[in-house]
Amino acid sequence: MPTGLTAAHAAVATDDEGWVWAQIKAEARRDAESEPALASYLYSTILSHSSLERSLSFHLGNKLCSSTLLSTLLYDLFLNAFSSDPSLRSAAVADLRAARERDPACVSYSHCLLNYKGFLACQAHRVAHLLWRQSRRPLALALHSRIADVFAVDIHPAARIGKGILFDHATGMVVGETAVIGNNVSILHHVTLGGTGKVGGDRHPKIGDGVLIGAGATILGNIKIGEGAKVGAGSVVLIDVPPQTTAVGNPARLVGGKETPSKHEDVPGESMDHTSFISEWSDYII
Repeated sequence: MPTGLTAAHAAVATDDEGWVWAQIKAEARRDAESEPALASYLYSTILSHSSLERSLSFHLGNKLCSSTLLSTLLYDLFLNAFSSDPSLRSAAVADLRAARERDPACVSYSHCLLNYKGFLACQAHRVAHLLWRQSRRPLALALHSRIADVFAVDIHPAARIGKGILFDHATGMVVGETAVIGNNVSILHHVTLGGTGKVGGDRHPKIGDGVLIGAGATILGNIKIGEGAKVGAGSVVLIDVPPQTTAVGNPARLVGGKETPSKHEDVPGESMDHTSFISEWSDYII
């Protein structure tokens, strides 16, 4: 049993999970009453379940199943993972909060749980990563393949991802085997965290806490994107980006210059501020 500070953290996490699950069920009841066409779907996916991990496991199992990879098998796989590892549950709750708080298009927690493929792909990846660490690699790779097929999100099961993650839209995301993504990071669609070629070993980017990566950005090689940094949409980044700075362009350059780059005070991964750096571009003209 956890003791001291660990026990306090566990209690807070449990309370937070309980509150979010209560919100999800209340939202599902409201939506079932207002839209009877969804009542059966909402009952089977949310309202018939006693916990968030059971609902999420059921939903992921149905999303990712195939004619030869049955939903019942996947349900048991996901439920065993979420039930046995509290860190997976707390990460899912943190990711739900991230979507609800950062994305104005996210109208409810239940909307994220049911419909946000970036959220669903991330939770399924966490289970694939657990399998990878348990040396159940054929199953981890099979699950990875289904995630890529269904959600168009390709995250190698060895990649390490923190919590409080928002994969916004998520289509076309690619995350390589040795990539690391910190906590409270937001990444938009068509982002690649890749290698530079046929180099082996540790070869993929390391993304610090609180980073924001805009749509279509490509970050290659074993480089560091510092804590609280921002990478503009469409940028190509091949070298380290210092903390609290903004890199933009192809090839990417630091706003304010390499020697004395401009630094921001906010946490871009949480504020989702993509464009404040434009005011510092004296040559930005439309």
